[in-house]
Amino acid sequence: MKLRKTYFILLLLVTPFAFSQDGIPIYSDYLSDNLYLLHPSMAGAATHNQIRLTARQQWFDQEEAPNLQTLSFNARLGEQSGVGAIVFSDRNGYHSQTGGYLTYAHHIMFSRSEADLNQLSFGLSAGLIQSKLDETQFDPNDFDPIIAGIIQSSSYFNVDAGLSYNFLNFSGHFTVKNIIFQNRSLFSEKFEPNNQRQYLFSAAYAIGKYGSTWTYEPSLLFQWKERTGEQSVDINFKAYREMDFGQLWGALSYRRSLDGAEFLNGQEIKTQKLQYVTPVVGINYKQFMFAYTYSYQAGNVRFQSGGFHQITLGYDFLGSRPEPYDCNCPAIN
Repeated sequence: MKLRKTYFILLLLVTPFAFSQDGIPIYSDYLSDNLYLLHPSMAGAATHNQIRLTARQQWFDQEEAPNLQTLSFNARLGEQSGVGAIVFSDRNGYHSQTGGYLTYAHHIMFSRSEADLNQLSFGLSAGLIQSKLDETQFDPNDFDPIIAGIIQSSSYFNVDAGLSYNFLNFSGHFTVKNIIFQNRSLFSEKFEPNNQRQYLFSAAYAIGKYGSTWTYEPSLLFQWKERTGEQSVDINFKAYREMDFGQLWGALSYRRSLDGAEFLNGQEIKTQKLQYVTPVVGINYKQFMFAYTYSYQAGNVRFQSGGFHQITLGYDFLGSRPEPYDCNCPAIN
């Protein structure tokens, strides 16, 4: 058991350097009416403008545990344009990254009138990210020519692009992140290739008539990293309840990696795939939104039994369209 735990901790330490996250890590906060955080084509796509603030903390009883904060804004400009901005801070032990994105989106309406929804959207985000590695607390007696004992820093520019299609109760999205190949000097090239490109596909369908008390929305998200071939899928189910003061809603998400990692269990080598179970609860009160997300990592081998907590605060304000579309379309209305 001790050997297995030691092996897995080493795996956790090595993995972020081998395949480090570039840009904003993809968790389940998109379920908190925060699709723009994933898809630049959703900037200004909704009937209302949005501000979203998220704070995520993992393993409260562990020092320097992973934590992430994001602040995003997106709004409609005129009939067909949308703009957005994101700033974020992501820390994981000695490694951290901060950055920001600016987004422009173009929306094309195919329906004969705005009473129905039939909209195709294109979005482009340009981002500047700074990665840091704090080596000042590394033991100088453990000589390693790669370790300089300083705070190493590397900044780079990249671009995300995507498209979204919203038709009545259906919404679909495709996004490519980190399109440009970028060489960075924070780690050696062996652990940090210049190809950080990642592909996202998501789709959702709302079940229920427009104006009904209850709405149900199954959805999925598929991720694929080009350089490493890593793949994962999210299967989600969300329910909305209309109230006098606004809306109550909840979601349940299951994420499963399609790739496994080997670990030693006694004398036997086994394989485990990353799995997360994530419930989300939220409330919309007038123009304000609050959501709480808890992620639990399933499997026989994990860092500890505690989960990952996230809070999302949102504010919606009047956009270029004063009335919602005549459809049951949570991604837009």
